[in-house]
Formats: sequence, structure tokens, C-alpha cells
Amino acid sequence: MTWTTWRQFRVPALVGVVAVALFAAYVGRLGLDVRTAHDTYRARCAGAPDCPGLRQLAADYENTSLYLGALLGPVPGLLGMFWGAPLVARELEAGTHRLVWNQSVTRRRWLAVKLAVVGLAAMAVTGATAALVTWAMSPVDRIADSRFSTVLFGARNLTPVAYAAFAVVLGVLIGLVLRRTGPAMALTALAFVLLQVLVPNLVRPHLLPPRHATLEMTAPAINQARGLGSITGAPVVRGLAVPDAWVTDVSELRTRTGKPLDRAVFDRCFTDPPRTGAAEGPFGDTATCLADQHLHVDVAYQPVGRYWAFQWLESGLYLLLAALLAAAAFRRIRRHPS
Repeated sequence: MTWTTWRQFRVPALVGVVAVALFAAYVGRLGLDVRTAHDTYRARCAGAPDCPGLRQLAADYENTSLYLGALLGPVPGLLGMFWGAPLVARELEAGTHRLVWNQSVTRRRWLAVKLAVVGLAAMAVTGATAALVTWAMSPVDRIADSRFSTVLFGARNLTPVAYAAFAVVLGVLIGLVLRRTGPAMALTALAFVLLQVLVPNLVRPHLLPPRHATLEMTAPAINQARGLGSITGAPVVRGLAVPDAWVTDVSELRTRTGKPLDRAVFDRCFTDPPRTGAAEGPFGDTATCLADQHLHVDVAYQPVGRYWAFQWLESGLYLLLAALLAAAAFRRIRRHPS
């Protein structure tokens, strides 16, 4: 049974090996270039602890890091779509499953072998590409300290492997239920993308209890934010950063008494602030005007030291979901009519 499954799967497996080899050639060269640039900048700093050149290195390769993360992100979903969904659906659609089921091979063994062969292959392909990207960009990741970003977190270390296992099992179960290859592939892709949007925004920030801090909104602090605006009428700052931390939530702007800033005051500072020129930055006089109100925000954050805990927790979550879907698939195939 294992040999038969492998023979059916050998062409997709060969495509995966070739793709990984080509990707490795590019990423290997990139990783060497990153390390050469890192050593060059480090040498110019003569061992100084604060090296501006290293910050320039992070800026030089910031877009490359994001592109690689965006390239790797869909890989588990594509494997679930093209390897997982047709795995059972194509046989059910063509009726070839009856030949196997009428032999000595049980339905559960038939499904177990298919899941094991294709699932492990998908995990190997995704794990290899994730390991290559993690190695190549590790000097940049250490400097930029942005590993918690949505794009990068799902393209480094452990989580892509768990995504691949989940995506393949998801595709197999959907194919088993729909019994049509095309609709199963489309629904697998849709379900995987939906989960990849929901988990980083609704689940990941709460895998561990956050820590809390209060930040004074001085003019320099406001100018370091990415944006000013309002949510449901409450004045807020967006894109605040806490050193060595992933900010998961920021309160509205609050006064010394803890009350939200009056919207009329915010609008006046935003649209027609006093012209002082005292603050430099994207918000300039607006930042000075708001700082004069003695404002602060409460932030919830996750320390970067918890990065590996989050990697293990999210990987475990996806593997648990994969196990539950596999159990549902085994239950479904036992009751499937011949």
C-alpha cells in the first residue's frame, strides 16, 4: 500500500524537490550576502555596542525579508490545495477506490498511508524552505526584532511545518466530504486563507497573558507612531512600538485623570494646531498640541523573549486541529458507502 501511494505521488514529490532545490540555490546565495554585509558593517563599528551600520543592514534587507515571508506564507495552503484535496477526492470521483477497498486493505489503512506519505512530504518541503529562509535572514531578524510581525512569524522556524500538516489533512477531509476534486481544492484554499487571517489577529495575541504598561504621549512619542485617528469616535494612536516587545493592544488617548481625550480637542490639534515648530516628525505641531494635554495610553504587549513559546503554542494548536480533522476523516471513511 505504501509503495502504491508513493508511485501515485512520485510526480508531485519530484516537483516539490526541484522547487526546493531551486529555492535553496537562491536563498543560499542571499544568506551569504547578508552575512558578508553584516560582517562589513560590524567591522566598521570597531566593536561599539550601538552600531548604526547594523540598523542600516536591517533597512537594506527589510523588503527582501518581507518578500520571502510573503512567498513562503502561501506554500502550506498550496500544498493542501494541490496535494491534499485531490488525494482522496480524485479516487472517489474516478471510482478507483473500490478496487482497493475490495482487496485486503482496509479503508482506514488506505487513508492512513495516504495521509502519512503526503503529509510527511508536505511537512518536509515546507520545513526545508522555512529553515532556509530562517537561516538566510537570521542576522536581519536579530537586528530588526520584527519576528512577531504577521508575515514573518508564519514564515520562520516551526509554524510553517504545522501549517502544512494542517493544510494537507484539511484538504483530504474536504475532498472526502465533497468527492469532487475542483470544489475540494477551491474550498481548501479558502478555508486555509480564512484561518491564516483569523489566527494571527484573534488567537495569537491571546496564547499567553499579555503584560501591560503605560506610555506617556510626549511629542517625540507621538511622532514615532505610524498614525493618528479614531476608532468608534475615540482618538487613538496607531503603530506604537515598545522596545523588545510585540504590542498587541493600545488604548485610546487618555488624560491625566484616565478619561478619554475629548474628541473636540483632538480634532482641533489635528486640523488646526498652534504653529510652534517645536516638534520634528510626521505630526509636527499636532504632536506638540496633543502633548500639551498631558496624555498617555495603556498598552498590552508580549515580550520578545516569549517568541519561542508562541512558536510552540501556535504549532501545537495547528497540529491539534490537524489531528481532530484526521479523526473526522477516519470516522467519515468508515461510514462512506462503497
